[in-house]
Amino acid sequence: MKLVSFEFEGTDKLGILVQHNVYPLSQINPALPQNMADFLNGGEEIMAMARMYNEHIHREPSKFNSYPYHDQNILAPVPHPTSCRDGYAFRQHVATARRNRGLPMIEEFDQYPVFYFTNHNSVTGPGELHCMPDHFQKLDFELEAAIVVGKKGRNIRAAEADEYIAGYMVMNDWSARTLQMEEMLLNLGPAKGKDFATSIGPYLVTMDEMEQYRTDTKPGHTGKQYKLAMKAFVNGIQVSDGNLADMDWTFAELIERASYGVDIYPGDVIGSGTVGTGCFLENNGTGLINDPAYQPQWLQPGDKVTMEIEHLGKLTHTIVKADTDYSLLGLKKK
Repeated sequence: MKLVSFEFEGTDKLGILVQHNVYPLSQINPALPQNMADFLNGGEEIMAMARMYNEHIHREPSKFNSYPYHDQNILAPVPHPTSCRDGYAFRQHVATARRNRGLPMIEEFDQYPVFYFTNHNSVTGPGELHCMPDHFQKLDFELEAAIVVGKKGRNIRAAEADEYIAGYMVMNDWSARTLQMEEMLLNLGPAKGKDFATSIGPYLVTMDEMEQYRTDTKPGHTGKQYKLAMKAFVNGIQVSDGNLADMDWTFAELIERASYGVDIYPGDVIGSGTVGTGCFLENNGTGLINDPAYQPQWLQPGDKVTMEIEHLGKLTHTIVKADTDYSLLGLKKK
């Protein structure tokens, strides 16, 4: 089942996506929650009811009211996450990015998964992405997948953690690299280099649709993994190529770490971290190692950026520069 959030009369509504049409839950059955937050808090009973209607729609779509998907203002599938964490689960990306900076692979990567908190109030869906002038100092995308938590839990072991996942989405962890690198010199962050935007979407794919893509979990790890091609495009040119099966740490293991000693809640979003080749920072470094004349690339105003994951859809944005000259970098003390 694919669930999509869209704007209707100034608020976010939830619908089932079938064959390029959105079927609002409120029009399918008024007893169903009308937005994603209430839907996730409804638990398995509500999820099961929605799956039942999803099957009915596939069999007899004309019996239910629908609206063309492309005519709607599509929001992030989870428009108001209760929190947003981002992992660091792809060894290829970590090892390559460190090599490109002349650093050895950090051995702690193979000991435990890590994540950082980003600004859950800056989560966005597809469409225009408005950036401040300083963001264009090495503006980057990051090709990732994300899950949303479907039920509350604490101290969840990895062997049971997949039961807490409501579904999967595409994720783009936007990065302003100059801001990021400057503040991380002080051993804090990422903060202002990241908190201006995190994109998820275009819809949430629930777990019943994921089983057909199951693949073997890597030796020594616990949790479900899925074989799904991951690609990124800038202005129609492919710039990244990876696979969700390349995750070294599973989402189950990330949940185990995240829930240690704290509650996780329905609506919490957790990203995978960047897939190998999944950002300009990594690719620019590799290009310069292979060819000193290589011209690094960063995102510019007007660029069209698309993150694509097999079966999870395409998440597309157009980069827009804010009409201001206000600069945080310009406030630095000399």
